Amino acid sequence: VQLVESGGGLVQPGGSLRVSCAVSGSTPGTAAWFRQAPGKEREFVASIRWFDGNSRYGDSVKGRFAISRDRAKKTVNLQMNSLKPDDTAVYYCAATPRSFNSGNSAVREQLTYDNWGQGTQVTVSS
Repeated sequence: VQLVESGGGLVQPGGSLRVSCAVSGSTPGTAAWFRQAPGKEREFVASIRWFDGNSRYGDSVKGRFAISRDRAKKTVNLQMNSLKPDDTAVYYCAATPRSFNSGNSAVREQLTYDNWGQGTQVTVSS
């Protein structure tokens, strides 16, 4: 499985941005977005269960970000709204062939995921 992110860039506070991840190879059971800001640990952002679109979010982005997947194009998208300077980070796409029951916290753990993209920079600044 190969993952390639795109769509990062510079956006003003309060603005919106959409990042995408193209998946090649096997269809994932679960896909996710993580992010890492300079000097900070990598953080869970959102995950999606491929077969039914069930999604989970990190507390810091809940209500502002939305994860989706396009089965035909085999992409995982992250729509980011009401962006804040604290959202500045490199955003990474991740995938695993496994699916998890709703409520399983494993989707929030980096070690759950077997495949990672190279990351795309998102900068929120005026």
